[in-house]
Amino acid sequence: MSTERPDPRNEEIELDNTKYIESETDPQGNITACNDYFAEISGYSKEELIGQPHNIVRHPDMPKVLFKLLWDRIQNGHNITAVIKNLAKDGRYYWVFTHFEIIRDINTKEIKGYRAYRKKVSKHIKEVLDPLYKKLTEIEKKEGVEASERYLEQFLKQGGEEVTFDNLMEEIYRFY
Repeated sequence: MSTERPDPRNEEIELDNTKYIESETDPQGNITACNDYFAEISGYSKEELIGQPHNIVRHPDMPKVLFKLLWDRIQNGHNITAVIKNLAKDGRYYWVFTHFEIIRDINTKEIKGYRAYRKKVSKHIKEVLDPLYKKLTEIEKKEGVEASERYLEQFLKQGGEEVTFDNLMEEIYRFY
């Protein structure tokens, strides 16, 4: 399968709020399973998705620091929820709340992979997070991921109260 990325278009895919996009990956992030709705929304067939790195649907507007935080959490044994903008095969995009959880070996408790459940994001949440994500991506292009992470840490400290990325996502999800 060609791994050439589509050119992003400024057209959003409208998700069905009654359905979840689901996938599982191995510990390296390669897709091992997905539901029909994931294939439908992404525009890839299940056969095209299975075996591919999950970043096959990563939108270029998404800051790398976000995925660094996600991988840090799940590789250290912590589930996490995040808002992510994904890129479909045809270049359109879709925003999702994604809850990542760890799949462990029943006997050894070693991490065997990850499972993700995704659901539609409200317009308000997109309006709040899109400018932040664009700023982080802009910083990364000029100064790198470490500078983007520093900006995010400062952003989360606004208002005098230190908030973690996890806390921010939990609060957003709670009021969703």
